[in-house]
Amino acid sequence: MLMRTDPFRDLDRLTQQLLGTPTGTWSKPTAMPMDAYRDGDEFVVRFDLPGVDPTAIELDVERNVLTVKAERRPVSTGDDVQMQVAERPLGVFSRQLFLGDTLDTEHINADYDAGVVTLRIPIAEKAKPRRIAISATGGDRKEIRA
Repeated sequence: MLMRTDPFRDLDRLTQQLLGTPTGTWSKPTAMPMDAYRDGDEFVVRFDLPGVDPTAIELDVERNVLTVKAERRPVSTGDDVQMQVAERPLGVFSRQLFLGDTLDTEHINADYDAGVVTLRIPIAEKAKPRRIAISATGGDRKEIRA
């Protein structure tokens, strides 16, 4: 149902944390953590985007590729403020997922709550298990689960 697009993304994230490399830009965005799981007849994907304004989040689906982009902008603190610790990453975050043909990309539901974007993607009807009736010789019909 889901394929990770970049096997080196976790290595890039670790390198950024250890070396303190610059934050993400539109040309080279930073990865965002996610969870993905199946819940009954839905596929659920959750992205952590704490501190991101919901209007700064873009969700696009094209040819079964889901793209999530977001930007965390600096908060204006005023002229008298002297920053003591600045560990929260700023900049652009992005993630792409290849969604299989078994998902209904026409009916994705997106929600943003407490810094988490939750996408609920229904399982396509053609991917759900169904019973197929088989005609038996002798006129009886039996159902076999496919």
